[in-house]
Amino acid sequence: MMYTLTIHLYALIVELLSPFHRKARMIRFGQWKTNGILREKINPHYRYIWFHASSLGEFEQGRPMMEKIKANCPQYKILLTFFSPSGYEVRKNYSGADVVCYLPFDTPFKVKKFLRLANPSAAIFIKYEFWANYLMELKKRNIPAYIISAIFRPEQLFFRWYGKPYRKTLHCFSRLFVQDKASSALLAGYGIKNVAVAGDTRFDRVLDVQKQARPIPLIEQFIKNREGEKQFTLIAGSFWPQDEAFIIQYFNEHPEIKLIIAPHEINSAHLLDIHSQLKRPSVRLSDTGEQCIAGKDCLIIDSFGLLSSIYRYGDIAYIGGGFGKGIHNILEAAVYGIPVLFGPKHQKFKEAKDLIAAGGGFSVANAASFQAKMDELSAHRHLLESAGQAAGHFVRDNAGATGRILAQLPL
Repeated sequence: MMYTLTIHLYALIVELLSPFHRKARMIRFGQWKTNGILREKINPHYRYIWFHASSLGEFEQGRPMMEKIKANCPQYKILLTFFSPSGYEVRKNYSGADVVCYLPFDTPFKVKKFLRLANPSAAIFIKYEFWANYLMELKKRNIPAYIISAIFRPEQLFFRWYGKPYRKTLHCFSRLFVQDKASSALLAGYGIKNVAVAGDTRFDRVLDVQKQARPIPLIEQFIKNREGEKQFTLIAGSFWPQDEAFIIQYFNEHPEIKLIIAPHEINSAHLLDIHSQLKRPSVRLSDTGEQCIAGKDCLIIDSFGLLSSIYRYGDIAYIGGGFGKGIHNILEAAVYGIPVLFGPKHQKFKEAKDLIAAGGGFSVANAASFQAKMDELSAHRHLLESAGQAAGHFVRDNAGATGRILAQLPL
């Protein structure tokens, strides 16, 4: 099968690159440890539900379900796998799972070995995870497989004229939980009817984060001016070099605002480059203290894990990635009831299109349109508040997918 050959070639490329490429090396050695982790930690006397997330974003999407099952179904243990180091390295000690490891490449031999050692009672894949050999082997073993928060579009591989072999994998799912009616209708047109429209579990996750968020005294101090009053604050999260040029330029030219920036890539060279562009006083979060933060206008978040709680301190959020492969999680900011700006490459993101339609999100095409929207919202308080309220309502109105999915799973 061409698919299996492709996976073998990909695995070979990762092995050849591993001495020179950090991510490839982490994937290779991470997968090498998987069988040992399973032998050591899988208890044959328990039943395991296997969750697979490609990376950190998909993990956050599946997290509400894992935690609900953990709390309400004690007869099950959770096995969590990642493919990407960006997910595994951040969440390898996640307390909501009983076993966490890398997922081996989707080749028949490795698939059979993984399933023999893991022996899951059910498998749950998140959003875009379609591993053909895993799915076919699960079906052979009569292990139910589900996909949650999935979304389908006509241009995807399954629906191309040459996509029939790949489309067969969709029949391996016991049930597909999709985000919208358009996905359900598309699948029905190809004879796939074991589908439920349940929504997107990310809405539940960001609401959980909002409820659990604790005050961050340093941020509260930073956003105040010398008179102790809150200053207008822009938070730029998960942004890339394509985003930062016009954001930093706007900040440099507008002394009335404060800026909190969280780069997607955190390394010394990139942080130094950001500092070199800033024309106003700045400080890194890792260097802050009450004295260090005084008089600073820009705060650089140079650590992971805080951004989703920091958005609450902003008046406007800008979410990066929309000038590259695609925007990052806009819901993390919208849940706090603030307007959300992002770049033009958002067409594949249902939540972005829906947030724009709701009046809480705005797409900017370039530096000029970013400046125009920032000037408009900062100058007209009623527009700012109206957009923020629309963003908050949008998140709350779309919550509940986790409960809808769990109600249909035979656990």
